[in-house]
Amino acid sequence: MNTSLDLREKRTKIWDNAKDFLDSKRGKDGLISEEDSKTYEKMEQEVLNLGKEIDRLEKQTAIDLELSKVTSKPILNSPKFLEISKGEINREKIGRASDEYKADFGRLLRCKPLIHNAMSEGVDTDGGFLVPTEMEKQIVTDLAEYNVIRSLAKTINTSSERKIPVAATHSTATWTAENAAITESDPTFSQIMIDAFKLTDLVKVSIELLQDSAFDLETYLSNEFARAFGVAEEESFCVGTGTGQPTGIFTDNGGSIGVTANSPTAITVDNLIDLVYSLKSPYRGNSCFIMKDITVSAIRKLKDGNGAYLWQPSSQAGQPDRLLGYPLYTSPYVPALAANAYTVAFGDMTNFWIADRMGRTIARLNELYAGNGQVGFIATERVDGKVVMNEGIKLLKMAAGS
Repeated sequence: MNTSLDLREKRTKIWDNAKDFLDSKRGKDGLISEEDSKTYEKMEQEVLNLGKEIDRLEKQTAIDLELSKVTSKPILNSPKFLEISKGEINREKIGRASDEYKADFGRLLRCKPLIHNAMSEGVDTDGGFLVPTEMEKQIVTDLAEYNVIRSLAKTINTSSERKIPVAATHSTATWTAENAAITESDPTFSQIMIDAFKLTDLVKVSIELLQDSAFDLETYLSNEFARAFGVAEEESFCVGTGTGQPTGIFTDNGGSIGVTANSPTAITVDNLIDLVYSLKSPYRGNSCFIMKDITVSAIRKLKDGNGAYLWQPSSQAGQPDRLLGYPLYTSPYVPALAANAYTVAFGDMTNFWIADRMGRTIARLNELYAGNGQVGFIATERVDGKVVMNEGIKLLKMAAGS
């Protein structure tokens, strides 16, 4: 059975062969024949397919590791405290993290009588109860797998609107002669408001499944809500309008355009190099590229001035591919190559802030779908996201169409 490392080595070898083939088939005009182009495209497609298989295997490995974790604890004499190897004390979980709360939450989902009064630890002002702490952490973990922006951005938790002070201008030091007047500096500040927009998902489950104790309802709902929320979040974090949803990286472009391409449908080596150096050097140490898969395909054949290909496949498990030496991530929600589109982002993505408001809730709808023998479950979260420092993320804009 192939491992991700074997496939990475195979992908690197195929990519090297593809580059050698392309170089050997170029004519004096720098072009290749139609037949050779088809051969190269097959090799390139194999590289893409291997990349997808590597992602699948690595996600599968991560899931296997999670499922293999120990899920039970030994019974000890002390019911309130558990001594661990380092001499630390692990206090009994309370509130939404307690075993009683999780047990009652599961019974609530199945509409069974509660066996504890632990649900009083939750809040049902929105018509539902806060999900148990472990389940909420599982949702956040799953969101990161479905949502590349969330995995790169800075995430904060808020309980209300949050005003973020941003230095608009800085003070300036000046050389001053002895006994001369000191020149004043007048740094200015602005504020960016982080709000919270409501994101919901409704899942219907048959009564038969609810009654089947073998069906892991909690895991199903956690995975389903995580998938749906992750997809909706990533789209808004990329191209959200800011009206009723977060403001996306590729929408919040005021002052953040690093370079404009010469063509409405093509990107050159110089465009990418100019984009990198349009970003101030302090940001470049933690920077990465984000673009659409089809854009990666378009720039895969580009070389720098030394004849080296800009795109380099990752040969190490868990590491992204690289472009001009920087990590490269893709999202299906980044705009495609088109006139006036913002197609590539480069920068330190921690300058994009995601604000999670309070906890996620799940509400049960007993009557609405009763006629169909189903019960509805509504998951709700409130979240916002926007670029707080435009100079930390630069965008490549395509040229206007003719």
